[in-house]
Amino acid sequence: MAKATKKAPLKKAAAPSVKPAAKAAPSKKSTAPLYSARPGKEITATFIDSMGLTAKVASALAAANVNILAGTGYSASGTRRKAIFTLIVDDLVKAEKALEKIGADDIQDSSIILVETANRVGSLEKISRAIADAGINIYYFYSTTSSGKTATCVFKTADDKKAIKVLGKA
Repeated sequence: MAKATKKAPLKKAAAPSVKPAAKAAPSKKSTAPLYSARPGKEITATFIDSMGLTAKVASALAAANVNILAGTGYSASGTRRKAIFTLIVDDLVKAEKALEKIGADDIQDSSIILVETANRVGSLEKISRAIADAGINIYYFYSTTSSGKTATCVFKTADDKKAIKVLGKA
């Protein structure tokens, strides 16, 4: 017969000592800008809408060795059967030629503002408020995060040069 073994009673763990949190040293206010703004160019191309058009546009640009840095594309098929692509690319001339080859109806380029900012709550508000407070109308914007920590915002304003100057001082 097996002999029953007596278990030793478990010791109660000592309660962890809770020390008051050390007070954080007052942080020095950073003088680094919250964002950086620079001029840029975007290309807008209009096509007759068709199945696979986005793949066709992407393929044409890739074949021309054009990198798409940012972009939007949408179709207004319900009304005019048109599709519009607005792209920021690394080579406007090559991009225009590639898009012409695949049948773009209209191609235009325009100046824009590229704003790099921290990816955090309130960043867009601070940028757009600085522009508005300077009396500059924002025609449109779009943005995306370029990593988890930063975001890129694209703005078209009534006065891009003045907006860049304002953002440089903000």
